[in-house]
Amino acid sequence: MAKNEKRVQVTLACEVCKRRNYITMKNKQNDRERIEMNKYCRWDRRHTLHKETR
Repeated sequence: MAKNEKRVQVTLACEVCKRRNYITMKNKQNDRERIEMNKYCRWDRRHTLHKETR
C-alpha cells in the first residue's frame, strides 16, 4: 500500500454563499463522514460553516 492512499484531498464549500473556498486533506480511515469546519469566507466577510463537497 502506498504512503498517501489513506489521505485524500477534499474541497470545502461555504454553506451561505455555496462557493468552494478551501482545499484540505483528510484521513479517510479516521474521518469517514463528510467534514465540517468553521472557516473564513472572504465573500461573506465572516466566519461561516464550510462542508466537504464531492
